[in-house]
Amino acid sequence: MSESLPVITDRLAEPQGARVQLTIGLVNNMPDPALESTERQFRELLGIAGAAYDLRLRLFSFPEVMRDEAARAYVAEHYDPIDDLWSGACDGLVVTGAEPQTPSLPNEAYWPPLARLVDWASETATPSIWSCLAAHAAVLHLDGIERQPVGEKISGVFRCRIVANNTITAELPGSWQVPHSRLNTLDPRQLTEAGYEILSISEEAGVDMFQLRRHALFLFLQGHPEYDGGALFREYRRDVGRFLTGTRRQYPEMPRSYFDADAAQVLEHFRARAERWRTPDWLAEFPACDSSLLSRQPWGNVAVSLYKNWLAAVEGERTATSLGSDGSGSLRARFT
Repeated sequence: MSESLPVITDRLAEPQGARVQLTIGLVNNMPDPALESTERQFRELLGIAGAAYDLRLRLFSFPEVMRDEAARAYVAEHYDPIDDLWSGACDGLVVTGAEPQTPSLPNEAYWPPLARLVDWASETATPSIWSCLAAHAAVLHLDGIERQPVGEKISGVFRCRIVANNTITAELPGSWQVPHSRLNTLDPRQLTEAGYEILSISEEAGVDMFQLRRHALFLFLQGHPEYDGGALFREYRRDVGRFLTGTRRQYPEMPRSYFDADAAQVLEHFRARAERWRTPDWLAEFPACDSSLLSRQPWGNVAVSLYKNWLAAVEGERTATSLGSDGSGSLRARFT
């Protein structure tokens, strides 16, 4: 069990001495209920992983993502306009997914800006992490690789193992547990044939991490190492609520390898009642999340190591770019 990660301010790691400064852009396109928690998860993870740097975080979100009035106001107050991103003030990017609204990604309202972002990151050689749906969108736009729907939502904590050793997987354990939560997946054969390198894989959940190195290092994550201990619980409760209100046809399955036996029994009892008498009123009686579950994050240490490796790669690529541009060896930012 990893320790809770502290909340970090906008300057993610206060400088002590002459630390290298890195600016990371987080393009957060998660739906309203997960908007602030996703921001917090990445802020905390990057804050711990980037302790060796003077690390700064800039927040962006696509205006095309459907939001209610409160969420739009929050984004307007706390996030930079997406147009500011094109000036190139970020050394690396983390791009989240978004909740699917259509079966086809090109039909999503945020597809045009997301495709533009993929092109921009490639053309400017900006190292980037593409998470979940963003990973599916990126490989579709880059190489025409279509995501494939799965019969039952892949949700839970899954054992993954390393299948390639490189700078991203350096010093990671041979296998670890990581949360996955998605309705679609990617074919590993199609990825490898298109030149992607699979880094880790799960027997149950499929491809976990893979990368592509063309103009810059693109790291793709189908899983969610950034999740806090309660993220899967919140998603499960949300899906149960959708069943109770009639916006979802079938009662969702519990996240796998997540709840202990006692909690699973309580939740199955609730399910039996909810399926017998389906009403939105039941959601108020949904079992509370045990505090021990919220603090349990067995993937936390591996997530920190993974992001440390990625930040080191971001620094290395910026250094190489600086050397290639003027030969001075300076660590100046790629764009000014």
